[in-house]
Amino acid sequence: MKNIFALLKEQWDNRTLIWKLSLYNFKSTYARHYLGVFWIVLMPLLQAAVFWFVFGVGIRRPRGDAGEIPFIVHLLSGIFPWGFIVASITGGAMAIMSKVGLVTKMKFPSSILISITIVGNIITLFFTTLIIMGISLVNGYSSPITFIGVLYFVFATVALTFSMSLILSAAVIIIRDTKNIIQNIMRLFFFTTPIIWTIETATPLMRVVTEYNPFAYLVMSYRTSLVYSEGFIYGDWSNHLYFWTFTVLLFYVGVQVHYRFRDKFVDYLR
Repeated sequence: MKNIFALLKEQWDNRTLIWKLSLYNFKSTYARHYLGVFWIVLMPLLQAAVFWFVFGVGIRRPRGDAGEIPFIVHLLSGIFPWGFIVASITGGAMAIMSKVGLVTKMKFPSSILISITIVGNIITLFFTTLIIMGISLVNGYSSPITFIGVLYFVFATVALTFSMSLILSAAVIIIRDTKNIIQNIMRLFFFTTPIIWTIETATPLMRVVTEYNPFAYLVMSYRTSLVYSEGFIYGDWSNHLYFWTFTVLLFYVGVQVHYRFRDKFVDYLR
């Protein structure tokens, strides 16, 4: 428990630094692009357009809606949160390794590098979420009051991805192949998460997989608050209990792994 409180204290004590560096990284990423921060919205839209053409026009026969909403809305409301999840996990996994020189040369707690990465992704999520909110308001898919559920989605996603990043950031430094493994595993999870398909039309096996897939819980929570009229949060008490039990356990393991190796990162890189 001592390590847990120490790590949480690091995040709180450095909250101003985390925000400032996240904002700086966000601005510097698009500083030399002609379209600037517009790429935040354009990139996921282009990705969604490709998937819509393939699965909405090409492979899906007959073309139709996803439940009570158009397929393209279903797709966008899955692509946007998924982009946030993947960026937080892959970015968090590489956060310490990419800045290891900063950690060794300055009195700089390595754990906040993960937070800086995730906060930067929250800024991106803010802009993409505005698109979904606009679509929902114009078409009356969901009541504006349920939009508050997005805050729960952000909190839950940060809790899960931060916990995973504590483990993966150490694994990437110790075992270099971890980076490639993460990319392929996340690609697998993309197709086992209801992004381009719906739970209602899934096979019995895929429904079981969805029940135990924490990313499905997060994506569906995002959809529920923005384009479904079912309430603020997706699922029942058993879904919430499973997700938070899994996340808390992962966080506990992540903290122990991080403190076990944090003083030896440089040695592994030599």
